[in-house]
Amino acid sequence: MTATGYDEDTDRSPSPVPRRARGIIASVVSVIGELLITAGVILALFVAYSLWWTNVLADREANKQGDQVRKHWATSGPKGPGALDTKDGIGFLHVPAMSGGEMLVKKGTDSEILNEGVAGYYTEPVKSGLPQDKKGNFTLAAHRDGHGAKFHNIDKLKDGDPIVFESKDTWYIYKVYATLEETSKYNVDVLDAVPKESGKRQAGRYITLTTCTPVYTSNYRYIVWGELERTEKVDADRTRPKELR
Repeated sequence: MTATGYDEDTDRSPSPVPRRARGIIASVVSVIGELLITAGVILALFVAYSLWWTNVLADREANKQGDQVRKHWATSGPKGPGALDTKDGIGFLHVPAMSGGEMLVKKGTDSEILNEGVAGYYTEPVKSGLPQDKKGNFTLAAHRDGHGAKFHNIDKLKDGDPIVFESKDTWYIYKVYATLEETSKYNVDVLDAVPKESGKRQAGRYITLTTCTPVYTSNYRYIVWGELERTEKVDADRTRPKELR
């Protein structure tokens, strides 16, 4: 026991970390830091690719295919009732409230179709009607983020807003009448010929837009329903209906 009341053998400060050990620890910390920075850069590049570059590529492809459809229309004559369905696409969707310009509509909703920056009409699990059908539900899907994100602003649509489909010879003007902001991705009833979840009970001429929600996820589906208000024949100048002027 010393004069201060503490035994010198028990009052020893921890030994400093050897210089070599400190160097190793510093090197490990530095490597981990560099790895984290690299991982952050890779993640940022992946996000940029997913949310920006895929849009660029998809828009480029959609524009190319859209030009092919319009060229086909300009060089081909009437082909009867089957003229609407072409191998390149059946026409163009115009939704002013979404401010996304025209969208080429093709057959099918598989990823390889929608990733081209287009809207696709359902062939399964419930087969879509087509605009020229006297009764039915024209059911469409498109991406909400990435790959063109054609339905990104679907939440901007309100009751009464126009949805216009342009075929080779006819403008189909629909008006929004119901919205379902979130439903299961397994809810196929929204695609029925008579969409009862929208409040309808009798056959008519409907259109249904579907996409993923919330934005940047695919957990649920966002649904917008419209009903055909009128049709207009396409003139030689392809004059747009008043809803698109």
